[in-house]
Amino acid sequence: MTATPGGAAPARVRLYSRPGCHLCDTARTTVAAVCAELGESWDEVDISTDPDLLARYGEEIPVTHVDGRQHDFWRVDAGRLRAALRPA
Repeated sequence: MTATPGGAAPARVRLYSRPGCHLCDTARTTVAAVCAELGESWDEVDISTDPDLLARYGEEIPVTHVDGRQHDFWRVDAGRLRAALRPA
């Protein structure tokens, strides 16, 4: 994972997406809302700009990772994402 701008800590949630993906648009809205609610950071990576990511996630996007581990693909469930972001 890369750091967020300004040398801040890496985002807890990463959304892998590509332009023109309607499921990605829905996932982005869900991720943004849950992260805002919980005060968590998130970022987004366009897989169409990286051949390795396109090969890895091309058929599963959107894909979300939480703390560097794959969490969901195709759809983001807000309740499941909230639970993954809560402290143990």
